[in-house]
Amino acid sequence: MANTFSLILTLATLITGIIWGIDRFKLAPAREKKMAQQQKVTEGSVEQTHLAESIHKPSWVDTCSSIFPILAIVLVIRSFIYEPFQIPSGSMMPTLLVGDFILVEKFAYGLKDPVTQTTLLETGKPKRGDIAVFKYPKDPSVDFVKRVIGLPGDKIVYDPEQKELRIYPNCSISNCVRALPIIYSSLKESEWSLFFNIDSMIESQKGSYQIPLGEPVPSNALRQAERIEKLDDTSHEILVIPQVYTQSRYQKPCLPDNEWIVPPKHYFMVGDNRDNSADSRMWGFVPEENLVGRAVIIWFSLDKHEGEWPTGVRLSRIGAIN
Repeated sequence: MANTFSLILTLATLITGIIWGIDRFKLAPAREKKMAQQQKVTEGSVEQTHLAESIHKPSWVDTCSSIFPILAIVLVIRSFIYEPFQIPSGSMMPTLLVGDFILVEKFAYGLKDPVTQTTLLETGKPKRGDIAVFKYPKDPSVDFVKRVIGLPGDKIVYDPEQKELRIYPNCSISNCVRALPIIYSSLKESEWSLFFNIDSMIESQKGSYQIPLGEPVPSNALRQAERIEKLDDTSHEILVIPQVYTQSRYQKPCLPDNEWIVPPKHYFMVGDNRDNSADSRMWGFVPEENLVGRAVIIWFSLDKHEGEWPTGVRLSRIGAIN
């Protein structure tokens, strides 16, 4: 859908631009020349406005010429500077909530062709802790947003019981020196809860729901816990479910379960909602060419749940993203 919109916007800009150019540099001078000739023939007896009306610009040409600059500005801003996205799921909670509208810095990881996504100019690389928007490797027509955890060459180890990460930079299967210091705060109860089918332990309601601290949680719900994770220079909150053991489904040969070595020009992405996120632990690495940009700000937010209509506006959510 995102690529389709980019293609439509690019084609519309190109078509209206061609029409504007032909009119500006060929048709308009021809009209002026014809008007000057008629004025000369009539020896000025016909008013300028009447002459202009007799040699008028077609309305469709006028419309295309008027909207071309607007389309061109939108195309440039959306393709190379900032692009708006809406958060559809709770995989990045509590950092990003369902209903948040974010701006993504498109030039953070390189200037790209808006249609083919080919990198035109290198401008930077993702850093650990960045919140990145990227094309889902299994379906590039879908945009995902996750936190950058692993860089090329990193060895990632995830402990599904302790809900903690270990990262060994510049690692190979046989040679890993030492892990980066990742600091975790103590677990504490959060206001967020997930509803499950008790028999199958499958979510019975999409997304997390707020239940204030101190209020009882229904028997078919589990209250999530939160903690601070400090990764490099980035500190952010994460959500976990201590009672749930999340088994990673994506495994590499020659490595134990829940361990991965990030290949060159790929990245390991994980959601902040650690036990309710489909991410690199489930489907693998993100190629560099799939990167769209870095999420930098929440510019609007609707109070809503997955698959439900909004019930209000959350102005307090507006601001920079950590």
